[in-house]
Amino acid sequence: MVHIRGAVLDRIGSPRPYAESRPISVVELDLDQPGSGEVMVRIEAAGVCHSDLSVVDGNRVRPVPMLLGHEAAGIVEAVGDPTDEADLVIGQRVVMVFLPRCGHCAACATEGLTPCERGSAANTAGTLLGGGIRLARAGHPVYHHLGVSGFATHTVVNRASVVPVPHDVPPEVAALLGCAVLTGGGAVLNVGNPRPGQTVAVVGLGGVGMAAVLTALTYDDVRVVAVDQLPEKLAAARGLGAHETYTPQQAVDGAVKATVVIEAVGHPAALETAIALTAPGGRTITVGLPPPDARITLSPLGFVAEGRSLIGSYLGSAVPSRDIPRFVALWRSGRLPVESLVSSTIRLDDINEAMDNLADGRAVRQLIRFDSP
Repeated sequence: MVHIRGAVLDRIGSPRPYAESRPISVVELDLDQPGSGEVMVRIEAAGVCHSDLSVVDGNRVRPVPMLLGHEAAGIVEAVGDPTDEADLVIGQRVVMVFLPRCGHCAACATEGLTPCERGSAANTAGTLLGGGIRLARAGHPVYHHLGVSGFATHTVVNRASVVPVPHDVPPEVAALLGCAVLTGGGAVLNVGNPRPGQTVAVVGLGGVGMAAVLTALTYDDVRVVAVDQLPEKLAAARGLGAHETYTPQQAVDGAVKATVVIEAVGHPAALETAIALTAPGGRTITVGLPPPDARITLSPLGFVAEGRSLIGSYLGSAVPSRDIPRFVALWRSGRLPVESLVSSTIRLDDINEAMDNLADGRAVRQLIRFDSP
């Protein structure tokens, strides 16, 4: 057993500001050694994402207490099964992946199109892929968040929840590869796949949306349009290289159209905007996770008469072991500056304030850095 420090959500739906209600406590916990098929990782960096906020505010109901955090990177410190050492050595840097793939179910056979059935069930239950819980506080179980629980000094995860990366990939880049880049960038690579001469529009410029913008900019002769309500987000997108930027109203009023439109907000109005911006023959790809009771209003005629498609993409329809090396190669070539997504670096103790910043739309990616031993 290892004594660790982590950010535990004790109650869901606390009033804002979270800096005052403080639903998340940074506490001491006990972490079991990894079992068979599991890995212990010392966390180096973790990103704060809307999927964390959605548990805090109650849009995604999960069991509590729960150690939050699903976008992280770190160093392997122990493996539970000696056979895992064949491809995962002690000291290896790894990217954490928030949807483990069992590799055997019908969903896994779709090559990323459909989320793994066993992985999804474990995430909902707050367990690791094998069904176990490795965290405790004062002798009582603490649930895992999306099989990662990366807001901590150390974590134990299933082997399927990590992807090794070369050591020259710094922690702040490796962490963001596991969620923001896989989700936003993966939607461009795996679903949008724009061709020369086409336009990609991204609606919503948080970490996932900005990652989609960066990935679309790696394509030759593809025009990239960025859409958001906030002027500072539009300015940031222009700084990354977006060719055009608009508020949603400006884009709709200006009859902006794109062959590939990525919706990265998780709000009905954003999805309706994305659909309105989709050109005939184009694809609207939604990666945002709205509340379960959210609804949109649209006319289905355009999908038939104009040959348009509406596609849901979870985790960028990615196979992490296949796609993370692709993103690493793009980063190493200088074409995918992942580190530019980091809007601020914070301490673990600032996690409640970070949730306020995220809820107010003031952050692209806040990164928690952990001290080296």
